[in-house]
Parts: sequence; structure tokens; C-alpha cells
Amino acid sequence: MPTTQTINDGFDSDLKGILPRLRVYAMSLTRNGDRADDLVQQTALKALAGRKSFRKGTNFNGWVFRIQRNEFISELRRTRWTVNLDDTVAALPCHSPRQEDGLIMRDLLRTFRQLSGAARQALLLATVEGYSQQQIADHAGISVGTVKSRIWRGRVRFDQLLASQA
Repeated sequence: MPTTQTINDGFDSDLKGILPRLRVYAMSLTRNGDRADDLVQQTALKALAGRKSFRKGTNFNGWVFRIQRNEFISELRRTRWTVNLDDTVAALPCHSPRQEDGLIMRDLLRTFRQLSGAARQALLLATVEGYSQQQIADHAGISVGTVKSRIWRGRVRFDQLLASQA
């Protein structure tokens, strides 16, 4: 029978392991590094406070990401922006145009797809998933030097492709 200490150690290590992915998701939600850090911290605190409500054997990642999403939405509701109708700001458009953001993202994804499959996989695992080079090497069954080379060549090629499009 597992002890409470063993269950808590597993919970803590799972939470620690998912923090880099929570940071990436928080950046996608907030588009601000400081706000993303605050959101990850709030998520970790809520997960630790609610650890007794988590059922062992269920989807831990889904549970934590749901906490983060709900915390983000709650923060939006708490800090809802209001304007006095007599203010000069009230006459300004509510949001700046965001069409260009979608075009930039589409160009980035198109450029990223032009990289070799090995370079793409190494870059995704290193930057998005937050895996170490050793973890990537073990996952792919290759040496750490090969992983370093793929990441470096992928970044260089990605920069070249972006520069040629500009």
C-alpha cells in the first residue's frame, strides 16, 4: 500500500515536470512574459491546494491545464477593463487590428514546415516541450551530439528561411 508521502512525491514531481509546458501555454494565453509567470505560479498554487481533489490514475496533465485555463479566465473577469464614457479613450477603437498577427503566424508555421523532419522534431521537443538534449537523444535513439547538431542546424536554417522571406 503506497504511503501518503509516496503519493505526494509523485504529485510534486509530476507538477514540477509539467511546469515548462504550463509556461508555454501561459505565454500563448497572455502574450506577456511576466503575466505568464504569474499565471504559472497561480496554477501551481491552485494545484497544490487542490491536490486532495485529484484522483490518482486520471489525466494529471489535463487536470492541471484545466486549472490554468480557469485561472486565466477568472483573472480576465476580475480585471475587466472599464472606461468612463466621458473619457477621450472611450472614442478610441476597443482593439487594435489583429489581422497581421494571423498572417505572421501563418508565415512562421509555413517556414517551420520547410525544415527537415529531424530538425523540426528536435526543435519542438527542446523548445516547446522543454526536454533536455539527453531526453531527446534517448527518445530518438541517437547521440546527444546529433541532437545538438540538429537543433543548431534547425535554428540556423529557420533564421535563414525567415530572413529570405523578409
